[in-house]
Amino acid sequence: MLTLLEKLLFILAVAASLSLSYVTFGRMIRVIRRGQGTLLLDQLPSRVMKGLLALASQGRIIRNRKVASLFHYGVAWGFIFYLLVNAVDVLEGYVPGLRFLGDGVLGGLYRLLADLFSAAVLIGVAFFLIRRFVARSPELRFRANVLQHPAVAAGGVMRDSLIVGVFIFFHVGFRLLGASFHVAESPDAWQPIASLLGRLWVGFAPIALETGRHASWWLALGLILAFLPYFPYTKHAHLFMGPFNFMVKPERKALGALEPINFDDESVQQFGAARLTDLSQKHILDAFACIMCNRCQDACPAYATGKSLSPAALEVNKRYHIREHFNLLASGGEDSLKLMDYAINESAVWACTSCGACVEVCPVGNEPMFDILNIRRNQVLMESSFPAQLKTAFTGMERNSNPWQMSEDRLAWTKPLSFAVPTVEDNPTYEVLYWVGCAGAFDPNAQNIARAIATVLHSAGVNFAVLGNQEMCTGDVARRAGNEYLFFEMAKANIEVLREAGADKRTIIAGCPHCLHTIGKEYQDFGAVFNVVHHTQYINTLVGAGKLKLNSARLKAATDSVTFHDPCYLGRHNGETEAPRAALTAGGATLVEMPRNRKASFCCGAGGAQVWKEEEHGTQAMSANRFAEAQATGAKTVAIGCPFCARMLNDANAGAGSPMQVKDVAELVAEAIETA
Repeated sequence: MLTLLEKLLFILAVAASLSLSYVTFGRMIRVIRRGQGTLLLDQLPSRVMKGLLALASQGRIIRNRKVASLFHYGVAWGFIFYLLVNAVDVLEGYVPGLRFLGDGVLGGLYRLLADLFSAAVLIGVAFFLIRRFVARSPELRFRANVLQHPAVAAGGVMRDSLIVGVFIFFHVGFRLLGASFHVAESPDAWQPIASLLGRLWVGFAPIALETGRHASWWLALGLILAFLPYFPYTKHAHLFMGPFNFMVKPERKALGALEPINFDDESVQQFGAARLTDLSQKHILDAFACIMCNRCQDACPAYATGKSLSPAALEVNKRYHIREHFNLLASGGEDSLKLMDYAINESAVWACTSCGACVEVCPVGNEPMFDILNIRRNQVLMESSFPAQLKTAFTGMERNSNPWQMSEDRLAWTKPLSFAVPTVEDNPTYEVLYWVGCAGAFDPNAQNIARAIATVLHSAGVNFAVLGNQEMCTGDVARRAGNEYLFFEMAKANIEVLREAGADKRTIIAGCPHCLHTIGKEYQDFGAVFNVVHHTQYINTLVGAGKLKLNSARLKAATDSVTFHDPCYLGRHNGETEAPRAALTAGGATLVEMPRNRKASFCCGAGGAQVWKEEEHGTQAMSANRFAEAQATGAKTVAIGCPFCARMLNDANAGAGSPMQVKDVAELVAEAIETA
């Protein structure tokens, strides 16, 4: 198809494009490598498979915004198929008379797919351009109270989206146009869209059709060559950086398991992240992978209730900071700006509940929650700058091993019970250790939950014991608040106590999902592996084994109908969503689901150490938002599985003046136990 001169010119254009791409892609790689640690490329075959699955599924975007996701699938799959289409077009341009896969069925199917995918891409891009620039969807914007990089505030995302959208539209459009000129010369039933467009050229002279075909070929492929070096500067880099992000993502023990800091390494001078280069390489890569779709913002409970936190803005701001200082960062220059100067403001840093919703929902594997928690580490450990209310919790953990600053007996909660709760000293042959937690020991409402759990265990004949006054706070509050050193000290102390009690050889039942997560998952980084289950999991096991006889009529009469609020650290972080429901329904409860349930649950607002400080300024309390959703189900009871959720939803219940009751699964099951 191409003349000799065209072939030579195209080779020169390819050489120029690849040379410039080598420079710009090299800069991107060097910027990423400015981060801490290394990208994980061990077990490469399985990691490559994860990347390919992410590419094929587009990060399971269909979970949210289903209509937009369908259009995105069309654009993404079409653009991926165009890798083959572009290669074939080059070959057919260079090899006279070449017809890829011939004129048979295989060749026809290839041309049909190219034709249909061309239409899918054009329709999808048109949809997204209209959505962003005509409909101006609020989902794609940031509120005024969210910190935005100056380039973002000046319309950088809109400009970038327009450039990418126009590029894709014209690249695919010109290729389809070229196909229409070709079918006008040589009709092809396998290309219905091109054939329809080709009707416009009926009556054109063969030389005009051939000229149009050549011009379209050059414009379609020339746009690729012109855009390729620009890729690292645009959001379109997510096309390959998103799958790569899934490839190198750490195999976390649970969604929110944090990497520990080695305080014994004297060479470490910076704790946490003050600047972009203090982040891990993976979390700098996040900025290049970000598609700027704001799905994480939609899922964020802080943003939903008017706070200044937008996890999407954090990633976008990082990206535009890199763009602005690309050469400086790539050449190893010192980054003079701190993350809190351009990426996220102080109120947003402290508004995060560490619920993990942003991580769970991201279609390109980004983890903005970890950026925030690492910024907190810097604020606490390096700057000694944190909300004053957290000082009380820190002091309590340091002096009294609990954030309440209580020095009282940790077994006081057992006194109203009609049976004795044994300690490990009383019952050294125990089979199950019940980890009560600080809330169960000291918070009046949570004490009721602790008594219910003990009652269930006692009624089922479980050989259990508690640590009593040997038990200490797990350090979860300290870690999520950024005080990693305090967490480090508490973790070491707890591990020693648990090992001395023989708990590493038994099952531990945690009455709190935060304790479940910390002991079961995060203590592993210190060489301690414990078999920890949540109390709802254990209760469900007891019910299933027939060790608990429940009076379903009693539970049904007491609750009428129940809606279950999934605690973030049980459902989203640790993947348990069914055991609490199974325990409730086995007891005879009628379960009514809230719209946001299981891993899509909405946070109560207590996590991330929020329960120990005033909620950041917003339009609504997170607990009120969640409680309103529970009320809307018409259920009479909100069932929970976390003492902090109980506290927050009880406060919201009182504020709403609602007759709803907030009860733990253990309380409801305990009330339904059949007595002789």
